[in-house]
Amino acid sequence: MPRLIVSPEKESSGELPVLSVTPESAGWSYVGFAIHRMKPGEKLNRITGDREFCLVLLGGKANVSTTRNTWEAIGQRMSVFEQIPPYSVYVPNEDRFEVEALTEVELAIAEAPGRGNYPARLIEPADVGVEVRGQGSTQRFIHHILPEEQPADSLLVVEVFTPAGHWSSYPPHKHDRDVLPEESLLEETYYYRISPEQGFAIQRVYTDDGSLDETLAVKDGETVLVPKGYHPVSAPPGYEVYYLNVMAGPSRVWKIRNDPDHEWLASPGNIAKD
Repeated sequence: MPRLIVSPEKESSGELPVLSVTPESAGWSYVGFAIHRMKPGEKLNRITGDREFCLVLLGGKANVSTTRNTWEAIGQRMSVFEQIPPYSVYVPNEDRFEVEALTEVELAIAEAPGRGNYPARLIEPADVGVEVRGQGSTQRFIHHILPEEQPADSLLVVEVFTPAGHWSSYPPHKHDRDVLPEESLLEETYYYRISPEQGFAIQRVYTDDGSLDETLAVKDGETVLVPKGYHPVSAPPGYEVYYLNVMAGPSRVWKIRNDPDHEWLASPGNIAKD
């Protein structure tokens, strides 16, 4: 199994990703993910082929165009830690896109198999569902960028803000079996930003049978692969933790199973379920 932490490259340009995950490099079938850091005036061009894409402007402003659409000067936050919803663009398979940076830009590119069911569209901040989940030390703040209620063929995209000293993706849950309606099989990436940037997050990835049991110290700008198993996250005191989740699998449904040992945490009177 590939190493679960993918670290960014030290050098990149607008056309070359700082960080890249492909189905081949991850050893799975659906999710691809990349981060591009672009300077003003730099351009990124891609042909989508048989994949659909969600372009998330994590920070900065840009022009984005596809075969039939152009959106100019989109983006409003300069950093994810402004905690306002981002601008994103959905691009189907058998299309193309160009991103032109107007400021310094941090761009996340999520991809998965496409079937051509939906046209390209702009996802504005007003289109993003905002949720407060959990309570006490499990409270975190969710932006549903591309949830299953919104049209796409494969992709699910969400970002989560975990305050310092809090837990997230908690109680521990998994989605690694294609046994609907009980549970869905979804590969998943976690892209992390930490504030202040010298900090770290802790993520455990483990299975019931113990064949996978890793506890990871994740740095700013790194990505964690979750091919299977439960995957809770902790933000150490003093450090805010942001992550962007990308999921895809054979069915575009988020149906989880909590770790039975910790299921009691999701019962009324305890913490809200993940």
